[in-house]
Amino acid sequence: MEAQTVTFGTSYEDRGEWAVLRVAGELDLLTSQMLRRRVHDAVADGRHRLVLDLTEVVFCDSSGVGVLIATRRLIRSCQGRLRLILPGPGAAVTSWPGGTGGGGGAHVERVLATLGVRRLFDVHPDVASATASSTASATVSATDEGPDPQPAVARAGGSGADHRERHGL
Repeated sequence: MEAQTVTFGTSYEDRGEWAVLRVAGELDLLTSQMLRRRVHDAVADGRHRLVLDLTEVVFCDSSGVGVLIATRRLIRSCQGRLRLILPGPGAAVTSWPGGTGGGGGAHVERVLATLGVRRLFDVHPDVASATASSTASATVSATDEGPDPQPAVARAGGSGADHRERHGL
């Protein structure tokens, strides 16, 4: 049996008060745990304003959507802000090897919309708009989906492992 190659990558950069995590490739059962770990590492480092750039994600299954929803819950528990970058359907993916050229992030947009969870996220078309400090693009309030089932986590204290354990992630 041939070993399956994981087609996935992430990179991280700071943009002022925002941590930008760029995700590329396939976000599926095999790779979603890598994204989950990167998100938890950022939060454990005190980064509670997070942008997930999904423009180069060419495939996303239910486990990937689960990580996005869990990330939203985690960031909200820290009184942080989460923004996603999902370009429109005509955008091209150019830098990821094996990219379709047909707008990878558009696939994630369609999956989130089909599952009815797109409204839960603060979505932007690019990094510049996502990292702009504007009160006009506030995160979704708790009333949009009811109270979070997870208790709020204090900003100070506790390790990243404690944080992950409290949230079952």
